[in-house]
Amino acid sequence: MSGDAPLRVGDLMSADVHSVDGLATVGEAMAVMRRHGISSLVVNRREADDEFGLLVVSDIAAQVVAAGRAPERVHVYEVMSKPVPTLPSDMLARYATRLLVRLGLSRAIVVDQDRNLLGMATLRDLVLADGA
Repeated sequence: MSGDAPLRVGDLMSADVHSVDGLATVGEAMAVMRRHGISSLVVNRREADDEFGLLVVSDIAAQVVAAGRAPERVHVYEVMSKPVPTLPSDMLARYATRLLVRLGLSRAIVVDQDRNLLGMATLRDLVLADGA
């Protein structure tokens, strides 16, 4: 494989990413997750200088379900993680893997040079790719 071009985050990311507004309720976010069979949602930026957020099932489990809160009465912004690390699409996959491991994360948002959302990269995608 020495002649192959190195794999980059953009080559391995999933471009099929679903997002939600921070003002949506957790109940609405859960419905999107169920409908698409996913366990995380990108939380949209509110303006150009804002950062993306991320809502994952473990956030909902810990901060809503286990706490006995009603998902229809909790807003996404109350339980999401923000800011979350973003990866440039042209970053080498091996460096993205190292970064996620160092931060103890299983996924990160992938952006272009202008910080526009392109997709999501997971440790699974990065590690199991041929040549990673």
